[in-house]
Amino acid sequence: MSNSVQMDDTIYYYTRNAEQLAEQYDSLAFEQVHSDWLDLVPAEGFVLDVGAGSGRDARYLAERGLTVYAVEPADGIRERAQQYHPNPSIHWINDSLPDLTHVQRQATKFDLILLSAVWMHIAPSSRQRAFRKLSSMLKPNGKMVISLRHGESPDSRTMHAVSADELKQYAQQQGLVFKLLNNRQDQLGRQDVQWETVLLTLPDDGTGAFPLIRNIVINDSKSSTYKVALLRSLLRIAEGHPGAVIERTKTHVALPMGLVGLYWFKLYKPLIDTFSMKQGSSGNLGFVKTAGWETLTNYNANDFYIGRCVFDQQEARSLYRTLKDIASTIKNMPAKYITLPGTNNEVFLVDLARTTPPKSSLVIDNEFLKSLGTFYVPLSIWNVLTDFSVWIEPALINEWVNLMANYNREHPKAYTQADYLQALRWENPERSTARVRSRVAALQHVDCCWSGTKLSKRAYAVDHAFPFARWPNNDLWNLLPTKTTINSAKSDKLPTRQRFMHSRDYIIDWWQQAWHEHDREFFTQAMFALPDLTLGHMSFDDVFEAMMVQRDRIKQVQQLQDW
Repeated sequence: MSNSVQMDDTIYYYTRNAEQLAEQYDSLAFEQVHSDWLDLVPAEGFVLDVGAGSGRDARYLAERGLTVYAVEPADGIRERAQQYHPNPSIHWINDSLPDLTHVQRQATKFDLILLSAVWMHIAPSSRQRAFRKLSSMLKPNGKMVISLRHGESPDSRTMHAVSADELKQYAQQQGLVFKLLNNRQDQLGRQDVQWETVLLTLPDDGTGAFPLIRNIVINDSKSSTYKVALLRSLLRIAEGHPGAVIERTKTHVALPMGLVGLYWFKLYKPLIDTFSMKQGSSGNLGFVKTAGWETLTNYNANDFYIGRCVFDQQEARSLYRTLKDIASTIKNMPAKYITLPGTNNEVFLVDLARTTPPKSSLVIDNEFLKSLGTFYVPLSIWNVLTDFSVWIEPALINEWVNLMANYNREHPKAYTQADYLQALRWENPERSTARVRSRVAALQHVDCCWSGTKLSKRAYAVDHAFPFARWPNNDLWNLLPTKTTINSAKSDKLPTRQRFMHSRDYIIDWWQQAWHEHDREFFTQAMFALPDLTLGHMSFDDVFEAMMVQRDRIKQVQQLQDW
């Protein structure tokens, strides 16, 4: 019998016997089962509970103030837990080892990963892969706790032999600290069952990704705005578009080349419009060409956004040509010259694709952006850009300002640091509310998305659900009409999960009412910005669920004040 068939039979057993098994698990308290590591439960943060079963452990951890991702592939026992013990701090996910496909799409790192009475169900041939996946999801100094069950299976569930030495070997391969805790007897009194607990810890990030980025930005003797622009483009994508990842391997993430080019365009457009900017002493910027960039002189950076349909053929061809020129420049300049210290090994890899100009209109969507090629980012760098963007971006901007001041020191106009900073400022949020206001004006009745009360069309506000000042996103799903007083009280705070859940119906009703005729644009923007959404398989409910996952991620990274 194959491993997959065995696993399916085991999952089916947990579904078929959900009531009996849930009562058995819930008869024991978390403190009884996990007394040997109870003092290691983190005070705050994110937990991944793999094989969550009845939700006993997930509930305990959620009640301690932790956000829990509870993974359970058996429908019966998972649905029972959700029905009998709902908790807004627990995300239930239908997923399983060794792939954990849906968990990976959450783009979240965990302070604690718990596998309680799970490892014996994983076939030995799949364990190394499963361990690698799990270890990649730990935060620096994060803990993984695996309980090992020794004893024969008493029923139709498949249980393989387990060994702490096997986990020790995997830990050495992945750079984790291994510790075997005390053996313990079975809490249900089964004489033929014994337990061991393995504690694994990821030391502070030893990938060298953070020092490498700092070296590229600050210490590289061949510094240029190209290098800073590329890193800032990647940072913006990592922070704002977790759904843009085409493929994730154990070493790299793959991004649409067109998306990298689009963000490059958005960063350089204000600079070139404001200054007579050159790249050092080598002359004009290589991607500014007559047939491409210069045909877009009358447009600004905000005119080109994800999901937009460009109907005019000349404008479509101009954008296509501009992004092609940018992609070629990125491949032949910063990507080529950003190397590992002391080597000629390129950090980033670029694979450009052969394409043809659009014959009529184009949509700035996943298909178009992927058609220009693929950009590969080392996973360690991607994780650092994702987790530490709030600290990295100021360093990038500061270096960019210094470079421009140096390039233009003999320019006849006396530009100040404030001039450069203004040009490098990200897009103005006030520009983005016009679409929402237009829809409100066209609709007969609009309710406040936070309170559900009817809005006065003469006095209302357009709120960024996730505060723009800390997470700059102007997508349609993130813009909510609301009462002015509520918007003022919210300010730059991040709504709690409870507040979001209270307003869920109001938000979804607004989306359906306002954007059903623009659903392609709405869902394209959501797919890029939010985790675990797949184009062609989305609903407004899916977007809301992904929005909740992103809320928790922003809270983890930004540490915003709750509202």
